[in-house]
Order: sequence, then structure tokens, then C-alpha cells
Amino acid sequence: MDTAAKKLQAEVGRLQHELQTLKAQHHSEDDELITISEYILKRLEQLNVKSIFGVPGDFNMPFLDYIEDHPTIEWIGTCNELNAAYAADGYARVKEHSIGVVVTTFGVGELSAINGVAGAFSEMVPVLHIVGVPSTTQLKNKPMLHHTLGNGKFDVYTKAAENVTIAQAILMNKTQAAAEIDRILTVCITNARPVYLTIPMDLTSEKIPAKRLKVELSRAPPPNDPDVESYVLDEIMELVDDAKQDIVVLVDACAIRHDLRQEVNDLLVKARFPVYAAPMGKTAVSEEHERYGGIYIGSVTDPSIKERVENANLILSIGALKSDFNTGMFTYHIPATHTIELHSDHTLVRHAKFPGIGMKSLLPKLTERLSKYQEVASRIPVPHYRLDVPKESDDKISHAYFWPRVGKFFRKQDIIVAETGTSNFGVLDVPMPDGSVFVSQILYGSIGWATASTLGAALAARDKNLGRTILFTGDGSMQLTVQEISTMTRHKLTPTIFVLNNKGYNIERHLHGLNRKYNDIADWKWTSLLTTLGDMEGKMSKSYTVRSKSELNKLLDDEEFASAGKIQLVEVIMDKYDTPRALQAAADLTAKIAAGQAL
Repeated sequence: MDTAAKKLQAEVGRLQHELQTLKAQHHSEDDELITISEYILKRLEQLNVKSIFGVPGDFNMPFLDYIEDHPTIEWIGTCNELNAAYAADGYARVKEHSIGVVVTTFGVGELSAINGVAGAFSEMVPVLHIVGVPSTTQLKNKPMLHHTLGNGKFDVYTKAAENVTIAQAILMNKTQAAAEIDRILTVCITNARPVYLTIPMDLTSEKIPAKRLKVELSRAPPPNDPDVESYVLDEIMELVDDAKQDIVVLVDACAIRHDLRQEVNDLLVKARFPVYAAPMGKTAVSEEHERYGGIYIGSVTDPSIKERVENANLILSIGALKSDFNTGMFTYHIPATHTIELHSDHTLVRHAKFPGIGMKSLLPKLTERLSKYQEVASRIPVPHYRLDVPKESDDKISHAYFWPRVGKFFRKQDIIVAETGTSNFGVLDVPMPDGSVFVSQILYGSIGWATASTLGAALAARDKNLGRTILFTGDGSMQLTVQEISTMTRHKLTPTIFVLNNKGYNIERHLHGLNRKYNDIADWKWTSLLTTLGDMEGKMSKSYTVRSKSELNKLLDDEEFASAGKIQLVEVIMDKYDTPRALQAAADLTAKIAAGQAL
């Protein structure tokens, strides 16, 4: 859908909310006044936010007083603003139907966070970035304040934010404050993108009517045009018949981001066509389901899966996000003539595009029509994908051995966080138990994201009473954001952290510069980190180093270790040049692209 149409739809939604609000206010006799800060927190409470991340600064501290005094929302002070943004991202990914919130100070704080917010924008994660700014008088008069560029341009930070957030609200008076707060929060939850809100110091305690809070924010996407939707359904069903019901379903990231887990599961149960997932769609459907066949990554795919997907007569793609690493460096061998793509705001049927026909409404209707083929679909074979632990002659821990082995360690409802690069590619092929949640940043790929994101993921898992939080990261990545281990310890979180020690940047080595010094790093005493960063007495944590398969197996089989009652760090010693199968394949494709060769 084009930008103008999106803006029009957003405006229609805003006006509908305003109409509902006016009706509620008209019939309400409640004249309660609350501060703007309290209004923001009430809205976040309605969105089931329990944690807010950030760093205090003089321009945001009046607002932080309200957060600290709130009965159900906890302030999670992080070591820097970038990590706070990463944590808010991780929180929102695990706590679906809620949002992540990061609070920074004007200028220096918000610029520090902007990379994390950009990652949330890239990967479609709903995050609210609140910035405490100077008073309205200072914003108008533009004195040479600290945290400015010294040139009187106070809007430069907002202009930067406009490029990485989908909507912005610059509060300058109390009259429109509630409406503006509601507007950007609605855009955030309906579009699954970050939004930006500034609150001047002198407005934090200004009082406004609370009546609007009686009308909850709408999550519903714009309705599909019924006539166009019916036509699209007829077109799809005609293609299904032409394909003799030989259909494969391919689920991707936007099925998760736009709240389609239940609708996809209904399709799986009622229609029973084989279902596969793209890397960014991993755990969108249960990987233990009998109709689930594995991960499809173009030419990087396991050959048995690749053949089944690419030989299907018709692909029903749900929520595709066709980035390089998500498609095996753009090596999908699926012609458009064999593809139907369902997206949040449009549908593609072969080469025809239908703007405004979103999958949230369309998919349930399509499922009902496809359910009549359940018996035929059930006969399409879907060999259950397994990744067996290989038998190797030596005792060194290889990637080929490590990833299938830790797969046996996973449990239902585990939160599994993988850093960009080696860990992400290594764990992709590993089938995960029912109810587990896979968290990774495959598109944006900011090094160090996973460690700070684990802070938010673990808090969200605690809110939802989910299982263990398990982080896989590399020694190089860990060095960027390692400080947040102290925040995890402070808040009594107990993630299990696997640090792959291969003496540097493994993915970079295999992409370029295998023996270059710039891909080497200084080694750390990894088993001292937990006691250095928060657990000074050594009672809340435990650290291990494993150098062999036998040591790894002994640890993974230990019940106390598996119970994750403490924060734990496992240093895994690996060969400097060893790498996962999928990463090597992706690196080979990247080398061909760099050399100008056709894929």
C-alpha cells in the first residue's frame, strides 16, 4: 500500500477513536483530572506494560518520578541508552500484545538509543521511545543549553527520529496531549513499529481530564473492502484448484508481528497443508506439529526441505519479509506465478496486487474455504524434520555437534535468544519444542543486540510465566553490551548464557578477511564476569567452561544446571575457523555476489 493510502487509513482510524472518545466523555460524569505523566502510564498499563527501560537524565527525571511511584510498572535502569532500546525490543518480541518502552533524555540520550530503535523499526517491533526534553519556554526561545549542538537547532533530534519511527508526538501544551498520546500509541500497536514522544519538563505534572481512558485503544487493522476481499478469495481458490491442492504454506516474520499466530494455527489444523517457516518466522507455528516440515532459506536450505518447498505447485506465503539473510541471499526459487502472498496491508495473487486487503481479516475466511481439502492435504507427505547429533571421532566441540546437542537441552516454553551471525545461523536448523519462542534480529543484525535484548526477553518471560531464557552469543558480540548482565543480576533474572569463544568475529571472518587481524578480539576471563558484574558474593550465579563434547554433555545433563535457578554463563571453547553449515553456505553465496557471479 502506498504512503498516501496508509496515512489516510491512519487518519480514519484516529477519527473513529476520537468519535468513540467524545461519546464516552459526553456520557461520563467523571471530572477526574490526572497529570500527563499519569495519563501516559495509565495507557501503558492498559497495554500490559510492566517494565520500562532507560537511563536517567535531568530532562527526563520529573517523568521518572511517576514511573518509580507507579504500583505495577517497574523502572529498569540500564547501563546505557542503546542497551535500554535493545531491552525494550526484546521485551516487546516476547510479550506479544504489549509494547516495549524506552525513556531517554534529550539529545545525548536519545541519540545513544537511536540504533536500537532503528532495529525495532526495521524488524517491525512495537516500541515507544519517550524523550524528556527542556521546558516549553526553552524549546521556543532556544537558549544554548547542554545536550544541544550549540547552534540553536532544537529539532535536529526529532528529525533524526522521524527516520526510524512511524509516528511522532511533540507535546507543547496540555490541550492536545491526551489525543496525541493516543494517536501515536494506536499507530504503534496497529503497525508494529516504534513511535516517538517528547514530554517537556514543565508538562510532566500538568493536569488533564482522564475521561479518554475509558475508551481503550483499538488494535484492529483497517477493515478489508468486502467486495474486493471476496474477489481475492475467489482468485486464490481458483489457483488452489489449478494446483490440484498441492500447496505448501510458508510462514514468516509478519505473521508474528501482526498477531496472526492463532489464525495460522487454525489454518494448520483445519486445512492441514504442509507448513514451513522462514528464519524470521521460526516458532510462529509449533515445530512439533505433525504438518510442520522445517526452515526454508532458499539455497541455504537443507536439501530435503528445499526440494519439497520448491516443487510444490502453489506456495501460500503468510507475512513474508524478503531480506537477504531471511531468503538465503535472495535465492528463493519460487516463481511469482506459483505464489500467493498475504501481508498486513495488501495481498499478492501471482503478479496482481490488491492494496488494502490485509491478512488478519482475509486468512480466517481463506481457512474456511480451504478446510474442505483437509483430507487431500493430509495425504501430502511431510517428513518430520530432525537434526540428529552426529557421531564424530574427536572430542572437540564442533558447530555440527553443538547445535543439535543443545537442541536436546531445550524445553517447552523456553525463550531462545540468538545473536546475529554464528549463533543465529547455528540454531536455525534446530527444531524447537512446542510453545518455545525464538528471538533474533536477522534483518537489522546489530552486533551485541542479543545480550541486552535478553534483559527485556527475560522480564517478559517472567511476566508471562514462561520457561527459561537461554542466550547464545559470541565472544565478540558479547563485548559490546555485556554490562546488562549486571542489570539482569540486579533484578534477579536467571538466564542461561552460552558464550561461543572462538577468538573473534566468526561471521565476519567467513564473509571477508578470514585471517585478518581486524576480526580478532582480546580474550576475556569469561567465567569471572558474573561475579564482577553484580554477583559480588558469588551466591546468585554460576559459571562454567566446556572444552570438549564430554564436558558439554555432562553439563547439559546436569539437572541443577538445567533448572536455571541462577544466572549462568557457559564459555564454550570452539575452533577459530569452524562455523555452522548454514552460515558457511550464506558466506559462499555472499562471496559469489561480491564477485559479480549469478546465483
